[in-house]
Amino acid sequence: MEQKIVILDFGSQTTQLIARRIRELNTFCEILPYNKFPDNADGVIGVVLSGSPLSVYDADSFRIEFEPLVGRFPILGICYGAQLTAQHYGGTVEACDRREYGRANLSYRDGTDPLFKDISPESQVWMSHGDTITALPQGFRLSASTATVRYAAFRSEDKPIWGVQFHPEVFHSLEGSQLLRNFVVDICGSRQVWSPASFVEETVSELRETLGQDRVILGLSGGVDSTVAAVLLNKAIGQNLFCIFVDHGMLRKDEFSRVLADYKDLGLNVIGVDASAKFFSDLAGVEEPETKRKIIGRDFIEVFESEAQKISNAKWLAQGTIYPDRIESLNITGKVIKSHHNVGGLPERMNLRLCEPLKWLFKDEVRRVGRELKIPRHLISRHPFPGPGLAVRILGDITPEKVAMLQEADDIFIQGLRDWTDQDGISLYDKVWQAGAVLLPVNSVGVMGDERTYEKAVALRAVTSTDAMTADWAHLPYEFLADVSNKIINRVRGVNRVCYDISSKPPSTIEWE
Repeated sequence: MEQKIVILDFGSQTTQLIARRIRELNTFCEILPYNKFPDNADGVIGVVLSGSPLSVYDADSFRIEFEPLVGRFPILGICYGAQLTAQHYGGTVEACDRREYGRANLSYRDGTDPLFKDISPESQVWMSHGDTITALPQGFRLSASTATVRYAAFRSEDKPIWGVQFHPEVFHSLEGSQLLRNFVVDICGSRQVWSPASFVEETVSELRETLGQDRVILGLSGGVDSTVAAVLLNKAIGQNLFCIFVDHGMLRKDEFSRVLADYKDLGLNVIGVDASAKFFSDLAGVEEPETKRKIIGRDFIEVFESEAQKISNAKWLAQGTIYPDRIESLNITGKVIKSHHNVGGLPERMNLRLCEPLKWLFKDEVRRVGRELKIPRHLISRHPFPGPGLAVRILGDITPEKVAMLQEADDIFIQGLRDWTDQDGISLYDKVWQAGAVLLPVNSVGVMGDERTYEKAVALRAVTSTDAMTADWAHLPYEFLADVSNKIINRVRGVNRVCYDISSKPPSTIEWE
């Protein structure tokens, strides 16, 4: 990676969004805690200072040393980053009389500022701050204002430093992408060579050099990340890659056989393991959600380890870990919050080295790389699916009968989403981020024919999102919901009621457990 932008994270909820917008400019970038700027800055062409929930005048606010950065790299401060910059150089930051949240109209004043090249004189931006800059430091000049924020954007007169008190990375800042392009491409000089094709070429070359003739074990899930990781590794080392796909009995209907067939069509060396009997036995009578997850995680490790030990002379364990997993594993102080290793402590237990070929990619980039690798579309466009599978969509205890009931209802729902298209031929499945059915631990009274029934209720869940950090319930057509409800009740024995979940995240989560 010859060129990169470093984003110093002060704890903003939109830091990942800044990174994604920069990646969309075919420019590699890396998110680091605010106090972890690398000693080796080879390839760094610019620095972005993120927002933060803190106030710069708080005693415990996060701060950086500007001197090692200024003059070496162009700097763009966003919200807190802009306020920190202004305060550091002698400006004034104070609490607003009224906090600034939401849309604002930006008036561009400085026609010579390269940060605002090709941006309209009046442009909508998104504000999200409780403090504001009330006086610029000496040697800085005003670039843009809003009706209530005088110093909405500014720059140094003699140093490559810029600050904006709005968020150009969010969708509601209509020309925010252009502003970031001006900074990354024009000011920092990005050659815009980061692309799926370049990633594949570079990663395959690095994998061949690093792995050589070593054998590598990879746990497959059927999801996008592990599939793309497998195809990348297969391209690099061929039959020295050994893939293990464990069926815990709670996959979607016919998924085990379908995914195995898909993987073999891709030329992967796959070992399929049906361990459903073990999982069902160990889950019998367990209702508490976290306990269910722990049992499934423990059993998966045991099954995976047992199969992996049959592969002699393996040196590496590969995983489909992606960049958000790694970012979420550390907070801005560098302390571990949670582990995202897909197979727990297996690398240490089995004396294997860890290989994570997708560790720099966001989910949308993984899909782009998958398309570059010519992976079939139905695998690349697959919705996220929880590792514990339908176990977290069955509230209460798990039985084979309940799983079979939910598999049928879920299959009708998912296939319905695939089949229902708009006038442009785009399916509902492609319009939502994630969808599935949930089996509720309640019975309800119904009437079928002339008979009274007392059977299960199923909830349908479909959400729209870009990264799963936030999600809104999908506004599916009433006609579609009526059709799916009718099919589920008529075809799935034991279900007599269907509900639709209209909860957003937050406050709800996407999964029910």
